Amino acid sequence: MDRRRFLQVGLVSAGGAVALPSYATASATPAADGGPYGSLEGIAPDENGIILPDGFSSRIVAMAGEPVGDTDYLWHLFPDGAATFDDGEGGWFHTVNSEVFIPDAGGVSGIHYGADGQILDAYAVLTGSIANCAGGPTPWGTWLSCEEDFLTDHGMVWECDPAGQADPVSHPATGLWAHEAAAVDPVGEQVYLTEDNPEGLLYRYTPTAYPDLAAGLLEAATVGADSVVAWTEVPDPSAAEVPTREQLGEATRFNGGEGCWYHDGVVYWTTKGDHSVHSIDLASQTYSLVYRAVPDEVAAGTAPLWGVDNMTIDAGTGDLFVAEDGGVMRVVVITPDGAVAPFLQVVGQDNSEITGPTFNPRRDRLYFSSQRGPSIKTLPEINPAVTEGGPDGGITYEISGPFRGVEPEPVETTTTSSSTSSITTTTSTDAPAPTEPPPTTIQSPTTTLAQVATTDGAGADGDGADGGDG
Repeated sequence: MDRRRFLQVGLVSAGGAVALPSYATASATPAADGGPYGSLEGIAPDENGIILPDGFSSRIVAMAGEPVGDTDYLWHLFPDGAATFDDGEGGWFHTVNSEVFIPDAGGVSGIHYGADGQILDAYAVLTGSIANCAGGPTPWGTWLSCEEDFLTDHGMVWECDPAGQADPVSHPATGLWAHEAAAVDPVGEQVYLTEDNPEGLLYRYTPTAYPDLAAGLLEAATVGADSVVAWTEVPDPSAAEVPTREQLGEATRFNGGEGCWYHDGVVYWTTKGDHSVHSIDLASQTYSLVYRAVPDEVAAGTAPLWGVDNMTIDAGTGDLFVAEDGGVMRVVVITPDGAVAPFLQVVGQDNSEITGPTFNPRRDRLYFSSQRGPSIKTLPEINPAVTEGGPDGGITYEISGPFRGVEPEPVETTTTSSSTSSITTTTSTDAPAPTEPPPTTIQSPTTTLAQVATTDGAGADGDGADGGDG
């Protein structure tokens, strides 16, 4: 949800919330040395208007209303939550939501990249939905796209094939509300879900026959005074008469749930209303407040991170990459030792928001979108339902560079023999084995996702289908 809509919802929300214990304190603080990638101070924006650390570069991969690469597929409006998936041939699929608040106008698009990062194809993954905000990848290689349908408060979770071949499957058993994001715990075989509402809950869904999500138990979290988390069943996940968040008065309220990600036995999520990052250690069921912006610094615009939104995790380092909606258009890193520092900043797009940060499987490319970044065509040309004078349609970017813990790809070297003056080309073979899980098998066009979910193909580290995003 963008900050304009969030403020509107906040004004009409009722009380009765059960807040977090007052003792909770954040562990992450601003990095004194500029963070793991160095300070952005004094660095000029590149040709795409992005301030990046030394050694990094950007490219535009898609613009709303324009063909993607050399394909004839027009990129959708308002790109939001995203993930990548190994294609089994060295390349990857990139799924990106479309957060359009018009019935049947949302959905998901996909881009297929080759091993060299070049765009091979672009296509529709899901159509006919509404306000597809965030979501999450599954360990078995599908994309969970979440509808933030605040119009009816009955948003759905859709399970999608990143290759765009199998038909999407809806999962009403996971609950109907203004869904935001989802994260799968492959060890506990459960799905964690956030709710974008000032009185939203954190939900846990336990499938009856994991990884099939068609049926299961939906619960909500209550954080006790000792930081221990208890879970209570939601009586009516369909919210036929009462919204799910109002069915459990004792559950803890999280002020505008946003991004959610699983990594190494911990589920992380963000709340925009109080500029916070939270976590639960799943083995001990213990809650921690990872980060919370100082209110005075938010008011002054000096907080190192605020307006927190989508997030991802670099599985190789444990670094959290958190996007801003309401800050100053940054992606901010929170390291495992609690240092907070900007990684990049988009300039000249103050009316937009950063969405969908996600790494490719090798972790040497980071994708994200400026949801309302300037595009070549105006909105009415893309979608007649949108009036003149509105914001632009969005841009999706790729960042390449020396991310922490990523070994360089094998490179070709040349040697010259002095006796023969011939050139011999060799390829380095001493590169380490890739850390991502075995390639995901993409189903044929005749296979439905309901059939896909009968086989568990969880990644090696359990951090998601690409082995790097969690």
